[in-house]
Amino acid sequence: MLTAYDYSSALLVDKAGMDVILVGDSLAMVMMGLESTNPVTMEVMLHHGRMVARGAKHALLVGDMPFMSFQVSVEEAVRNAGRFLQEGGMEAVKLEGGRAVADRVRAISGAGIPEMGHIGLTPQSVSSLGGYKVQGKTAVAAHTLYQDALALQEAGCFSLVLEAVPAPVAAEISRRLDIPTIGIGAGAGCDGQVLVYHDLLGLFDKFQPKFVKQYADIGGQIVAALAQYRQEVADKTFPAENHTFAMPDEEWERFVALLQE
Repeated sequence: MLTAYDYSSALLVDKAGMDVILVGDSLAMVMMGLESTNPVTMEVMLHHGRMVARGAKHALLVGDMPFMSFQVSVEEAVRNAGRFLQEGGMEAVKLEGGRAVADRVRAISGAGIPEMGHIGLTPQSVSSLGGYKVQGKTAVAAHTLYQDALALQEAGCFSLVLEAVPAPVAAEISRRLDIPTIGIGAGAGCDGQVLVYHDLLGLFDKFQPKFVKQYADIGGQIVAALAQYRQEVADKTFPAENHTFAMPDEEWERFVALLQE
């Protein structure tokens, strides 16, 4: 699984053969320059979802339910989840939280909307978690995560994201669940993995979590290409003759004559 946020990124991610594309609320940071995911709204998520849906033809499309789109009430959660399918072009939704949101998960699944869970480090709740920290490092905390995972499975989630969880804990939870797990900073024992598009390609440099592997420095290549363009324009080596359009000699002569009238 990989994130995508617009038509062009979805096209590339889909061509690469990803099974799942997540329109993540991480777009708040990597696309909008915000400090956290919490300011992003349903309208913004639906806007990006529609762009992704136009570019992806094969991957399962999952929309990330943003902060306060499901916390207010069960009814509001079902309504907003439905909007992702009806207005955003998504095929499933993802919702952060454990047992505390099981009633939302149950209602959304009961409405016929496929749902992916997300436990461990949940960015929307980062303030209450004390920051971006690994979750489940003690025996009690790990057991709490396992209970959350079971509750989400029972409530109807078809898969579960485990973020920033010790690898042995994530592997054991994955082994005990009937639904697949998708790890991000949770080790190779999960059934799948997810990364943020911009992190993987080196397009976001504000910070890089330990669990990110950067597969290319596309950001550096883009800056170098743009700088070369700027220099060639300043040097008047661009545009060269092969980038310009010619005019028949007789038409040029007529044009010059018209200017002299």
